Amino acid sequence: MLSTSAFCQGQYRRAVAKSGDGVQTLLQRYGLNSKPYVQQFKQLNRKNLTAKGGLVVGRKYLLPNRSTKRPTVAAKAKTSHGISTTPLLPSALFGPAYSPVPVRDRALRGAVYYLSPGHGGPDPGAIGTYGGTKLAEDEYAYDVTIRLARVLMEHGATVYMMVQDPNDGIRDEAILKMDHDEIGYPNQVIPLSQVYRLRKRIAEVNRLHARHKGAYQRLIALHVDSRSAGQNIDVFFYHHPGNASGLRLAKNIHKVFTARYKRAQPNRPYSGNVSQRGTLFEVRNSHAPAVFMELGNIRNQKDQRRFVVADNRQALANWIYEGLLADYTGR
Repeated sequence: MLSTSAFCQGQYRRAVAKSGDGVQTLLQRYGLNSKPYVQQFKQLNRKNLTAKGGLVVGRKYLLPNRSTKRPTVAAKAKTSHGISTTPLLPSALFGPAYSPVPVRDRALRGAVYYLSPGHGGPDPGAIGTYGGTKLAEDEYAYDVTIRLARVLMEHGATVYMMVQDPNDGIRDEAILKMDHDEIGYPNQVIPLSQVYRLRKRIAEVNRLHARHKGAYQRLIALHVDSRSAGQNIDVFFYHHPGNASGLRLAKNIHKVFTARYKRAQPNRPYSGNVSQRGTLFEVRNSHAPAVFMELGNIRNQKDQRRFVVADNRQALANWIYEGLLADYTGR
């Protein structure tokens, strides 16, 4: 039996591990997302991995050869402009329990959404404590966002996840484990600098916006607040003061939340509101009309139940979808 190394020099590409890279992150950067590629990579580089199977920054690694088989995608279609209406979000991005994504109807056909969960990579964002365990903003914002992506795709929308975690998927656990392997769309390492991170993210949104010229396009940024621990807050919506489409979108989502809270908790007033916040980088610089949402206070015990219960995270995603649908169909 010939060893793998006998073929390495001439038949495999090489990639240099960067700071923050894991095996999944490195492979994602080169479009090698599936489990077989991970297994091949580890086999090819078994002598160059750390004792725990990690990468060494600056070291060169062999990349598996891309399969000639067509990659599995959630769905595909074309707009009248000839642009794919479903970016190739791999099924694995949603996790085994939530893939593939069925297309239930075409209610959002022609709509393009850029979903931007807060922070990620080296920056976990706000931190709360729940029963002695730390809760990270980026993990919970991401889980709501990936759930929203799935719902939007079920109804025929084109969806771009501006932050992706190659191995988390949709998670139903109460405590979402913190990690730092998220990447920026399309395959970019997320920098620690917030300004540089948001600049790269919005540059990609605006590049895609130009590709989809003429289509209905919206940016949704989801964050979790970190106010004083005693402050219980509702979901708040921010828009650019000079963008009427962003204001209308925020109002449509807010209207759904007001109605759903009234039905789910009739004895509890809902105080979330819509307001201007032109200083927010994503809201200010996105060419697509944008809404920036704060989903609650991760340091408040009452608000934490909004995040640690998986059904509540799904409800947040469903309610946002309803608002997006109302905005799209009422345009």
